[in-house]
Amino acid sequence: MKQQLTVIKIGGNIIDNPTELTQFLSDFSKIEGYKVLVHGGGKSATKMAQSVGLTPKMVDGRRITDAPMLDIAVMIYAGQINKNVVAELQANGTNAVGFTGADGNLILSEKRNHPTIDYGFVGDVKKINTPLLQKLIELDITPVFCAITHDKNGQLLNTNADTIASELAIGLSEVFEVTLNYCFEKPGVLYDAEDDSSVIAQIDSPLYAKLKDEGAIHSGMIPKLDNCFNSLSKGVQKIKIGHHKMLKNADAVCTTIQL
Repeated sequence: MKQQLTVIKIGGNIIDNPTELTQFLSDFSKIEGYKVLVHGGGKSATKMAQSVGLTPKMVDGRRITDAPMLDIAVMIYAGQINKNVVAELQANGTNAVGFTGADGNLILSEKRNHPTIDYGFVGDVKKINTPLLQKLIELDITPVFCAITHDKNGQLLNTNADTIASELAIGLSEVFEVTLNYCFEKPGVLYDAEDDSSVIAQIDSPLYAKLKDEGAIHSGMIPKLDNCFNSLSKGVQKIKIGHHKMLKNADAVCTTIQL
């Protein structure tokens, strides 16, 4: 029988709020069994870029990562944020180790090839090094991944943290029974983005298609949910989206994703 493992991705709004982050990391540390944490960068990279005279570029809501912005992303994601998170987890009794995808060749990506848009140094995940990751986890090491991967040709790549969490969950489901949680500032996926009481308790594939057609689900929630359904179709056991309080309260309002 496979052992339980929890993969959790935290959104930028948790990273940006020291009080929320401290509470989340305390709750995360109390989760029993094996676990993996994935984090994005919040607003810190944008602030750092602006402080040195760089203007972040976006196309259709997606960040363009040129060489100077990649340097900022690596400094903030793999450096400042990752190491602060690891240090605080250690303070909570969790033996965490921070990783980029380049460390141990744990996450291999390729530079995004789009027919009309040059995203710069943005990576799309190709392969998870499940055997090495399994060994680390079974040594009671809690991996903490930032949103930086590599192409094994010496190039670091800025990579969507939601996708990293999904691909890690898929890869690890070969050897563990995996639950994937996406934690952010909202209580779940909402019918109305302005109404926190409009949580959709359960979303399956037919309902997802209907909600997209109606425009109730749009923008950044679409790639997040696409990742969820892809994960479920490839072996992940359970997926929840919601506020991090769902980690310590099984009855907390959240959204469960089902095929």
